[in-house]
Amino acid sequence: MRTKHSLMTVVAVLAGLLTAYAANASDEEAEHANKTLEVYSHIIGIETSKGLGRVAEMAAYLADELRAAGFPDDDMEIVPLDGTAAFIAKYRGDGSSDKRPVLLLGHMDVVEAYEKDWERPPFELTRDDTFFYARGTADNKFGIAQLTSTFIRLKKTGFVPNRDLILVFSGDEESTMVTTRFLASERPDLATAAFALNSDGGGGSLTREGTAISYAIQAAEKTYVTWDVTIRNPGGHSSLPRTDNAIYDLADAIAKIGKHRFPVRWSDMTLAYFRSTGEQVGGELGNAMIRFADNPEDQLASDRLATEPSYVGTTRTTCVATMLQGGHAENALPQSATVTINCRVFPGVAVADVEATLREVIGNGEAEFKQLDEATESPISELRPDVVSAVSKAVHARYPELNVIAYMSSGGTDGMHFRKAGIPTWGVGGVFMNPNDDFAHGLNERVPVKAFYDALDHWSIILRDLASD
Repeated sequence: MRTKHSLMTVVAVLAGLLTAYAANASDEEAEHANKTLEVYSHIIGIETSKGLGRVAEMAAYLADELRAAGFPDDDMEIVPLDGTAAFIAKYRGDGSSDKRPVLLLGHMDVVEAYEKDWERPPFELTRDDTFFYARGTADNKFGIAQLTSTFIRLKKTGFVPNRDLILVFSGDEESTMVTTRFLASERPDLATAAFALNSDGGGGSLTREGTAISYAIQAAEKTYVTWDVTIRNPGGHSSLPRTDNAIYDLADAIAKIGKHRFPVRWSDMTLAYFRSTGEQVGGELGNAMIRFADNPEDQLASDRLATEPSYVGTTRTTCVATMLQGGHAENALPQSATVTINCRVFPGVAVADVEATLREVIGNGEAEFKQLDEATESPISELRPDVVSAVSKAVHARYPELNVIAYMSSGGTDGMHFRKAGIPTWGVGGVFMNPNDDFAHGLNERVPVKAFYDALDHWSIILRDLASD
């Protein structure tokens, strides 16, 4: 049954949340919570999916909010590009240090969401007793709202950083990354940065019961690459079936890809991640993580991790079918059928080798492979003590003595392009949640209400630590 929520209902719900939060908060904290929720709700209501041309509208709203807090027009820039836009906002330092700027990354666009499929309206912030729901609640309007409201908070409290802090928000991270490449590679003013911190990566893991397991800093990403694989056939009349059929042949190829597992891969960072996480997770899954860390060639351990969507990508290259099309008429044999295969390639593995493996697995010499975009390979960003210290302070303010570890993301973010451009980048987002509750890119995307409020101080602590004497 479909649930509809009126705007008045949403306003009432948000007002109730703020009242509950304000009961235990100072005036300044309550004001910050109010502004963060206001920004969060507003930008979620702007549908910034690919091709709709609304990213510039969202950027203009963010600029208006920063302007109202005292940021001058000269320090904000909306850059229209390729039907979308990027947004840059500078929090100027006082020049009292020789420290280079820090870039703060996020993306304003979201993956498409169709209202007919969702239980709740995808572009309206709603909630129940546990979660906020909407497209972008996690990926990545959570980070955009928290960073923007933190700039507003710091400005209103009179904070003057000793180095420049720069918001760098892209407009097409979920599609072509044209704005990301522009920001990372074609802006000399941004290229002088000491490093970048990405709100669209990193974060804390919780058990189902809400116990914190660890906080992971994203220090590396897998290579993102996609192919269209097409099978062609002369076709014909549907009343005269052939022994070969483009759709059947493609279905056979898809089934083979679905069953294939790429070889196990590892690095010192991924082994350390599994050891630390396994010690906290415990039980049968935690034991498999520790065994994998001890011996990544332990097949029983790697097979167990392969059944976990949250962890399989950290153990190997993965390829999965994501889109399908075929045929041209209901009464005609298909002349072609195409599947889109998206791969996340373990660092150090050549993209050409992955394509060769897929061709071998399919075993059909007539299959046509078309790589959709240039693959972006990026290096590992080795951890810096000052960044780890600042992030640890923010994490330990919520969960004292929790392990802060580095990890490799199985997904792809703007960070890969900044790393490739020579700017060390770490994902240090403020969300803590159970990995099984992560519905980013899927139906009914959600974020725990508690995670939203617990993250309100996250960026303030980090930025004050990195930009104060």
